Amino acid sequence: MNADTNADLEHVVIVGAGFAGLNCAKALGGAPLRVTLIDRNNYHLFVPLLYQVATAALSPADIAEPIRKVMSRYPNISVMMGELLAIDRDRRHIKLQDGSCILYDRLVLATGSKYNYFGHREWEAVAPGPRTIADARALRSRLLRAFEQAEHEKDPKRQQALMTILVVGGGPTGVEMAGAIAELSRFTLARNFRRIDPASARILLVEAGERILAGFPPQLSAYATARLARMGVEVLTSHRVDALSEGQATINGEQISVATIVWGAGIKASPVAAWLDVKGDRLGRVQVNPDLSVPGIEDVYIIGDSALCTDHTNGHPLPALAQVAQQQGYHLGRAIAGQSRTGAPLPDFQFRNRGNTAVIGRNAAVFDFGKRLMKGFPAWILWAIVHVYLLIGFDKRVKVSLQWLWRYFTYQRGARIISDTAPPASRPIAAVDRPSD
Repeated sequence: MNADTNADLEHVVIVGAGFAGLNCAKALGGAPLRVTLIDRNNYHLFVPLLYQVATAALSPADIAEPIRKVMSRYPNISVMMGELLAIDRDRRHIKLQDGSCILYDRLVLATGSKYNYFGHREWEAVAPGPRTIADARALRSRLLRAFEQAEHEKDPKRQQALMTILVVGGGPTGVEMAGAIAELSRFTLARNFRRIDPASARILLVEAGERILAGFPPQLSAYATARLARMGVEVLTSHRVDALSEGQATINGEQISVATIVWGAGIKASPVAAWLDVKGDRLGRVQVNPDLSVPGIEDVYIIGDSALCTDHTNGHPLPALAQVAQQQGYHLGRAIAGQSRTGAPLPDFQFRNRGNTAVIGRNAAVFDFGKRLMKGFPAWILWAIVHVYLLIGFDKRVKVSLQWLWRYFTYQRGARIISDTAPPASRPIAAVDRPSD
């Protein structure tokens, strides 16, 4: 079956090739349907490991796979590179940024999420988070450049400011970033400089709530806090960020000179609510029916981070996790494929929790299985196995495994590149890059 020549078949358009969209498309592979998978990038990105790109542990190619390569085994699926601009519900077509229009019989929106700056859009330029490859490269360049500048800085105060890193948000992203930065400064860079001691870098992890990893049981949060403290990370809970600018941060009213700011304080949905002209919740998510369809809109579905979907066991909204997106995508793809063959109604989605995890650093991670908790070295091993397994492509799994082994025994990282083409946010920071007046 060829996707381009079977124009008489029902056309399913999937927008977004993240965990949700990619798994939905794979589940539709071989079905008697014409499928078009659209994404603004030509690759699928394994977002949970982006922080390792930002901290020089992995290269972008290690965690990205071309979408066309993944879909090449399915003749009924076409891949298109484009960015969604608008949806015409009446005419059943979507409009892309390049002006092209794509007609659909069914539309699946798997457009993900982005970081939420809680009304402070000006902070985005000075506090990028590891959400895209560009973000990760920007952070990597900023981190490494700050140490390079500190090596040649003669003023002790400015030198310390250059080696001060602020991580905003004590969720899994913030904890993983803080731990990885601590390992980078205290192990990898420890003997690479002559005038500075990278191990003396000040790393601040700021969380507005009472504890980090609030989505985990208190005992795992306490373990993560203690472990980060042993690594030299200052964990500041019940601290709010009042202001951020180039080279400066104000936390609980105190102004701190800081060279690198990393954002990990929450996400919000892509603008699906605006595209569909429906109401979203405070995070922009759109409520979906149990079968993942949008109430009142025929043949339109939302999966992944932009869907407000409740857990069938307790009625609580499902979190924005990769395992939720994967399961939703696979479920919806199979359901649509089955309906195309038998005409049966779409079954309700039921999430099966396979555990929530966060890595803290070398030999340290936490795992929450609900009734059972795991921490320390066993959790770290399990975290590594799970993440390697979830990577797309056997070659990626082998390559990342070998790099992690090499890094474990040598304490070295091989992707310490300062990119000259990095986005402006990774350029030298003005407040610490010029002499004081």
